[in-house]
Amino acid sequence: MSKKVADQLIDVLEQAGIKRIYAVTGDSLNRVNEAVRKSKSVKWVHVRNEEVGAYAATAESELNGIACCAGSSGPGHVHLINGLYEAHRTGTPLLAIASTCATYEFGTSYFQETNIIKLFDDCSGYNQVATTPQQFSRMLQASLQCAFHRKGVAVLGLSGDITDMAAEGSITTDYLLPTKGIYRPLDSEVAMLADLINNHKKITIYCGIGAKDAHSELIELASRIKAPVAYSFRGKMSVQYDNPYEIGMTGLLGFPSAYASMHDSDLLILLGTDFPYEGFMPDCKIVQVDNKPERIGRRAKIDMALGGDVKDTLDALLPLITEKTDNSFLKKQLKNYDKVKDNLYKLGNDKGKENSISPEHVAYTIDKLADSDAIFTVDTGMCCVWGARFLTATGQREMLGSFSHGSMANAMPMAIGAAFARPDQQIIALCGDGGLSMQMGDLATIVQYRLPIKLVVFNNRSLGMVKLEMEVAGLPDWQTDMYNPDFAAVAIAMGMPGVSVSDPEKVEATLKEAFAMEGPVLVNIYTNPDALAMPPKVDFDQMKGFATAMTKLILAGRISEVIDTAKSNMKHLGEVL
Repeated sequence: MSKKVADQLIDVLEQAGIKRIYAVTGDSLNRVNEAVRKSKSVKWVHVRNEEVGAYAATAESELNGIACCAGSSGPGHVHLINGLYEAHRTGTPLLAIASTCATYEFGTSYFQETNIIKLFDDCSGYNQVATTPQQFSRMLQASLQCAFHRKGVAVLGLSGDITDMAAEGSITTDYLLPTKGIYRPLDSEVAMLADLINNHKKITIYCGIGAKDAHSELIELASRIKAPVAYSFRGKMSVQYDNPYEIGMTGLLGFPSAYASMHDSDLLILLGTDFPYEGFMPDCKIVQVDNKPERIGRRAKIDMALGGDVKDTLDALLPLITEKTDNSFLKKQLKNYDKVKDNLYKLGNDKGKENSISPEHVAYTIDKLADSDAIFTVDTGMCCVWGARFLTATGQREMLGSFSHGSMANAMPMAIGAAFARPDQQIIALCGDGGLSMQMGDLATIVQYRLPIKLVVFNNRSLGMVKLEMEVAGLPDWQTDMYNPDFAAVAIAMGMPGVSVSDPEKVEATLKEAFAMEGPVLVNIYTNPDALAMPPKVDFDQMKGFATAMTKLILAGRISEVIDTAKSNMKHLGEVL
């Protein structure tokens, strides 16, 4: 019996190192499902929603280098889009199989027919539909190469009738895996950068995820030029640890120490970052190094643009750097950061009160109890704030989130992918109540595969980040309150242990017990709905907007909410002073 196209697909995925396909089976994917059933190494992960599958695959790829998700005709592959946007924008290699109707139905408005090329054009680097077995074999190779080497999403449209046809063409997979070459600026450009650094006194280094493999070189550079090191949220876990020069994050979730250092500099060096907020960039001389040169200069006016891998570039740069002796600028910035850390310690130890537990204390306690190689996933919203500020790096920990696409409901799906990718590491998901509510069905996936994920729900009964956005814009919060089920009871109904915490004195003991359990656990913590977080720089318009919003609430008879908000956030003043 000749090999079918569906069998060829699974054989190639196996050779490429892909171990799972996250998908909901059915219809045009049935032959692929059958091929997986016969495979000894590629497994099918039956998620309840394809969006969950895409986010799970994104997490697995970020941790292990490549992953695959799939969606069946029409509605199935449409659900993939949110997760694919995240993977593509963060440069995560991902193959998405978008199966569709039979080729002879194309262009007839057939049931569940979609235009795959138009649908996935904005969230992929490769996007083609195979209509013959010979096409498919060549497109499969091209899609994998694109995902690996261009670092992003490759969408392969697969017509349902093709999967059952005899495979044609051979695929050479020996060169699908990426090779590591050297990529750095020309010697003359590196020399110009060295001269610039050697001739400036007040220098701050700002790093993103692109500096992940250059930790030792980064520390050496900071040591020689006496420069403080700030970082993006996504770069935190690879930059913060064993770093005596770190001064925290900037941006909406960051600290005044990093913001002040960048704005007090006469030279800012951006290494491997695509930090999105132009308003936080200083008006000084700026150098940017990135392995995707097309991203350079789109957030700030750049004085020197250098295409290159951060590690390779620093390897060439360091021998040309003259060691500086004046460390007064560095000492000033580290002193500012010490104040921030002192305030964080106070916030982390402020437990809150009954049914209004301090979310800072919850995050602080999670960080204290978590393994040194724990993998954290964080939901978009206030969970991102607490994760950014209280989860600390060790050199072995990882933190995953929707850092580029900013989608809600990503923490639990990403935890699924992380648990499959790293079965021997602790997986802790910091879930918002709004995010978890969106995708609760896949709690069943966690139970079905007995994934030892620890889900911590920050149950503030509101869309906290949206509430803050409204208030700083001068709007009274409206439609941000959440009616929530008993999440612990839902977890138990799904088949995993669930427990609720309303007493702040029981937070640490409950989390410690949950982390020690085998298998999945959900801990539902009733956190303070009025807890907000100050950005590192509060401008006049934000203060005016917040005051306006509070006035509108008072006039609407909601004075108790204003008082609660004020009481809850007086403690945050230290973040911006």
